[in-house]
Amino acid sequence: MKTTSIMKILFLSIFSFLSICSFAQYDLVIVGGTPGGIMSAIAAAKEGKTSVILERTNHIGGLPANGLGATDIATRGATTGLFLDFINRIKLYYTAKYGADSRQVKDCSDGFHFEPSVGEIILEQMLAEHKTKVTIHKMRQFDVSEKNIVMQNDRIEKIYILNRESQQREEYTGKIFIDATYEGDLGAAANVPFRLGREGKDEFNERGAGIVYKYWGGTEGAGTTFQGDNAVQSYNYRLCLTNNPANRVEVKKPLSYNREEYISLIEDVWTGRHTGVQMQQVTAAMLEENRKHIQKGNVSKIPGDVWGIAKITNMVPLPNAKTDANNQHMAFISTDLPEENWPWPTSSWAWRDRYALRLRSYIQGLIWFAQNDKALPEHFRKAAKEWGFAKDEYTDNDNFPRQVYVREGRRFEGMYFFTVKDATEVAPGQRPPVHTSSVTASHYAFDSHAVRKREPNRIHLDGFLSYPSQVYTVPYGVIVPKTVDNLLLPVPVSGSHIGFSTIRMEPCWMALGQAAGIAASLAIDKQMKVRNITVEDLQSILIDQQATLIYFQDVKPGSPEFKVIQIMALRGYLPAWQAKLGDPIDAETIGSWEKLSGLKVNAEPGKTSRGDALRDLYQKLE
Repeated sequence: MKTTSIMKILFLSIFSFLSICSFAQYDLVIVGGTPGGIMSAIAAAKEGKTSVILERTNHIGGLPANGLGATDIATRGATTGLFLDFINRIKLYYTAKYGADSRQVKDCSDGFHFEPSVGEIILEQMLAEHKTKVTIHKMRQFDVSEKNIVMQNDRIEKIYILNRESQQREEYTGKIFIDATYEGDLGAAANVPFRLGREGKDEFNERGAGIVYKYWGGTEGAGTTFQGDNAVQSYNYRLCLTNNPANRVEVKKPLSYNREEYISLIEDVWTGRHTGVQMQQVTAAMLEENRKHIQKGNVSKIPGDVWGIAKITNMVPLPNAKTDANNQHMAFISTDLPEENWPWPTSSWAWRDRYALRLRSYIQGLIWFAQNDKALPEHFRKAAKEWGFAKDEYTDNDNFPRQVYVREGRRFEGMYFFTVKDATEVAPGQRPPVHTSSVTASHYAFDSHAVRKREPNRIHLDGFLSYPSQVYTVPYGVIVPKTVDNLLLPVPVSGSHIGFSTIRMEPCWMALGQAAGIAASLAIDKQMKVRNITVEDLQSILIDQQATLIYFQDVKPGSPEFKVIQIMALRGYLPAWQAKLGDPIDAETIGSWEKLSGLKVNAEPGKTSRGDALRDLYQKLE
């Protein structure tokens, strides 16, 4: 009996040992095959470092490989580096395949618009060029649990991952760990403090903070309190639709179809009601007149109203007669599904998978309703039915995107906390505050989607808003936790709900991933904590890789003066939007530069160019 017990214990020990597959140590262990994670690996590979990317699905690429083909960036050229490399490769792909004068090249909009499958191809191509340094493991799931992370003295030593195909646990050891997930799962497991929901206006005095009801394109309305809460902005899927009959797949009625969820759309269509600022000038009489107008076979005549499938999806053209179909900003009911996603950031993958199926069913049901419900005008249904899923996209998933568009998960509290002021001009015509530790410039509006479903007598959905911003700089500290010494967070970055709402775009995430890969390499080489690296060293490598750290309208990457301009501007020598290197320098500028540097500027007012004077001063300072 005693011998049997010993043998049983020995067997279980051996089985337990074999059930955990041990993998080689890497310089970087990256959780999440998002563009932010991919660029981290590529940037580190350029510095001679090895990485492993652990991606939960069977496809790398995150949202650009799952429908987000209309790149969200307000000022092209604000973000460059590896992001610009990605965009340039997109254009080259379409040019090589279809010809420089093709419709596809025109529709790719210089590489900023692309089909999901092409986005994945290009990201795979970029990774393949570093295959000796970058290992990719797909179908690898990290679950937030203390049993899946080993920490010692504020450092992550190893993590355990579930192989979703073999159902075995795998062990990954690294020198630096990177959380490139949209949710922030690794950072949470490492006990980095994070935020969820919306800060109130009283905390940071931010525009759009807290509870806001706002006409799209207009001002705040009734119900706005600016109070904080735990609400998370809504998710959806970025659909790839087409009206090309040869490549169109009919949207079928889902098994769990519930007509009651969509019936409020009926009156919106018949009357033309929407959430845009134009509704301020629309009367009840105008809505009833529009109903009669539509009954005669006409389309809606309410200002700002749209017809057909566009009533429920905002569509941006992509090559090959496809669209990036996002939530319709001017609709009370669209592809977003507010409220139900609130638990997502901190829930298990089992819960997330159930919600993903629910969201897919809801969206398919909405489209089917718009195309088939007889309570809607016949000519509306006919117009909506011109569209369907693209037959040649997501061919292993019934032509439906594989990943939920997680707009916001955990937001960690890092060395720097990004808020609205960081992307808002300090005075009309001027820049936002310039961060001397900038690792990228970026630009997108403060943009958040709804947190609640339709409510009676509201002008829009709670939290659905957009406010203008200016091209800004992003400090290194937003990706650096305060305590964990070997962890970087280039996707679930540090910021308020509204501050995060402008950073949370793929171009910025790619740039932050690039910075994370280089920072990790420097930390390894210098044997120091990631928060203690010399930021100037990081910036120098980034600039050499053509990353824009501070944006200028008249100096682009590739210019001979690019590095000088980037470094001197971050030091405060060029506060304006244009460097004007060819202009003669004036006495005021000479005085300003001498005061700032404590050095004599060798320049003659009105004769010496600004560029020559700046180069001379740069050489002295260096």
